[in-house]
Amino acid sequence: MPDKPYVPVDIERHRNVPASALARDGREPATGAQQFRGLPFTIGERETAFIGLGPGLSSDRVVIAVDQTAFSVLFAHRLVASRILEGGPVGIECAEYVFCLADGSRHRVAIRERFEIGDILSWGQRPFLAVTDEQDRLQARWRGTWAHAGFRQTESIQGFPRDYYLWRWRNPEPSVPLHAIELEPRAAQVIVAAITLGLVDEDPLRHSGAVPVRLDLKSADLMARPLDVGPNDLMLEVDRGVAGYVYPLSRWSAEAFLADGFAGWGEPVNGTSSPAYAQVAAVPSSILQIKLDDDTAVDSVEWQAVLERRSVETDRVRVTLVEDGRNWVETVVLDDTTGQPVPCRVHFRSVDGVPYQPHGHHAHVGSNQDTWHRDVGGDLRLGQLSYAYIDGRCQGWLPRGEVLVDVARGFEYEPLRTRVRIEPGQQRLELRLRRWTDMNAQRWYSGDTHVHFLSTHGSLREAQAEDLNVVNLLQSQWGSLFTNTEDFIGEPVSSRDGRTVVWTNQENRQHLLGHMILLGLRTPVYPWCSDGPSEADLGSTLDTTLAAWADACHGQGGTVILPHFPNPNGEPAALVATGRVDAVEMIMHAPFNHLEYYRYLNSGYKLPLVGGTDKMSSEVAVGQYRTYVRLGAGEEFTYASWCRNLQLGRTFLSGGPLLELSVEGAEIGDTLRLAAGGATVSVSAGARSVLPIHTLQLVHNGRVVAQSDDTAGARALTLRAEVKIDGHGWLCARAGGPNYEPVAHHDVWRRGVFAHTSPVYVAVGDDWTMADRDGLQYMLTLVEGGLAYVRDMAPQRPAERVRHHHGEADHQGFLERPFLEAQAALRARLGRQTTR
Repeated sequence: MPDKPYVPVDIERHRNVPASALARDGREPATGAQQFRGLPFTIGERETAFIGLGPGLSSDRVVIAVDQTAFSVLFAHRLVASRILEGGPVGIECAEYVFCLADGSRHRVAIRERFEIGDILSWGQRPFLAVTDEQDRLQARWRGTWAHAGFRQTESIQGFPRDYYLWRWRNPEPSVPLHAIELEPRAAQVIVAAITLGLVDEDPLRHSGAVPVRLDLKSADLMARPLDVGPNDLMLEVDRGVAGYVYPLSRWSAEAFLADGFAGWGEPVNGTSSPAYAQVAAVPSSILQIKLDDDTAVDSVEWQAVLERRSVETDRVRVTLVEDGRNWVETVVLDDTTGQPVPCRVHFRSVDGVPYQPHGHHAHVGSNQDTWHRDVGGDLRLGQLSYAYIDGRCQGWLPRGEVLVDVARGFEYEPLRTRVRIEPGQQRLELRLRRWTDMNAQRWYSGDTHVHFLSTHGSLREAQAEDLNVVNLLQSQWGSLFTNTEDFIGEPVSSRDGRTVVWTNQENRQHLLGHMILLGLRTPVYPWCSDGPSEADLGSTLDTTLAAWADACHGQGGTVILPHFPNPNGEPAALVATGRVDAVEMIMHAPFNHLEYYRYLNSGYKLPLVGGTDKMSSEVAVGQYRTYVRLGAGEEFTYASWCRNLQLGRTFLSGGPLLELSVEGAEIGDTLRLAAGGATVSVSAGARSVLPIHTLQLVHNGRVVAQSDDTAGARALTLRAEVKIDGHGWLCARAGGPNYEPVAHHDVWRRGVFAHTSPVYVAVGDDWTMADRDGLQYMLTLVEGGLAYVRDMAPQRPAERVRHHHGEADHQGFLERPFLEAQAALRARLGRQTTR
């Protein structure tokens, strides 16, 4: 390849038009030495910048001497104006370019509007055979204005004709010198800004399509730099082409990926800059530059060498082409039992780790950035992997050769992580998922109590793909942001088969007193949030209490859940003490959440336990933490029956494991009655899981009394125990990592793989009751703290200048009432001096 594959032609003596002739809005076109799409052009200085052809410019033919061999000739040219938008014809001959070869042959090309040339000011009227002087390009990855935040999600920017169009003539006889170029005017005004010769055998304006390029850095310092976290990221630039963002590749081999126990549930993030990859589309003579976002050069390689040798290595980097061709493939995922397409989520990747997601889905959700309230729905990112939610069918490009597939559908289907092969002519791929258990057949129905930002129908799609029966989509407020307002219709939306239900409800929130999920709402409960950021408006006041929200929900026959219990931990104690809570939600595997739950149980409050994701991004799956609710024998599944049995405590939460618990035949949520003096009871518990579990524990009144372990991680654990009961109490089963320590999911919060049942209550001699004095005193202290906030700190509007939604004249009394009720109830229980 020549040192200079493209060289400008000297046309100085033919220039006759100043740059000012094309000035628009005070701006003149680019002049002097220019690079358009990585190609060099020399434009004249301002006074004599261009060659002008046609009426009012010049009627003379221009003959430009060349006398050099060339594979192509490139023109930076344009029309001065167009009449197409005024109804003028398309394809009129604006000029004629004649290419005179040394052997005497002459090649005439008509330069037609909308074909070889165009007017740069007419949007949507680009030429068919010319390209813009601006190259398509990436948007800045980490910088930009808020006004462009939505457009930033497109990642790329289309190149527009800033000043000129580029057209190339391909020489049919490149071995014969090009003697001269003749420019002949016609009816339109044509500006020729510059001419450049192509000295290499390639089409300079037409690439062959993007292909993935792997980057392996050799510098330990560069390798250790985190990628996808901000400015100074690794970048790949191409002078005569385009390159996408650089993304980290998996550090695992294909074999390690296939052998991992988290099939279907993601992969650890590669937090370094190597190995990495980017998509590249370029002409062969291009130079690939590896650099940092601050313009620090790392190294460069010739694209032609990469194309020919597949891999090029320097002292600092190895650049490898990692695709041998691709096919457009329809993939169908079938239920192994029914033989019908089954909703699920899918991930495809090459053996090098390059993702090939179905058309309409992201290879990298949100450019691997945070997706809070942005680009939520249709895709899922768990650690290194992006999954596409599909209805059982999808189409898109897959690489030829070996492809790694990862398919999942909730916790009741065996994930499919396997290797398939795409042959050169193949256009269909069939995969099968096997259901290993059917919880619905055992009267257990799953739901997510806590989902934000999805649409109603998006929730249906993702719920079906996660084998989830219920999604509670929650409208709410986040300062000035109100979400899912249009989804609230006051009734459920169901799939055709009735197995999946979505109801848009509410999460009402106050930053100190707490949050509250209101299920089964027919009408909204106002105000959604109160008392300032990050929940309510900046500068807003305390307009209501969680107790008032709970009463309004119950007034509609709804269900009240305290999310991410107990935090924010201001009013929950008052709500529990006054019987306003139907269930509490655990969304993290953390000691404090467990201790708080056990504290309230020991204080004598029956609190069903539920699981929800608090999904606010594409970095957690719907139902990744879910609630299983057991319906009564013969009871039909509906949203109402699901909530009714949830309130009865017939639940367990799961982040993977499926639990069973029986105490002398009593099931989860039941109360076992023993004679006075107690007895030793037989307990059986079991855990089954698509993800590895290491420990199954039995908890009695907050203490572990029996345990089953598998240090290597198992798919099933069981235990049987004889437990002495000498007073009122409760028993729960829970499963998780080694000794119940968390083993993290790959979601955004790295929450643990675990499951926990609601209690089986055991009453001894009379009706069940417990009253741990320390627990009750703890609750009373929290109630007094909440009351102090309401009295002394909560912002208030002057009473004489406001009328609140509740209509009561004494707003302060309205706010204090539930705390005073709780205070009285707790003092009464403490006054009885009852211990458990």
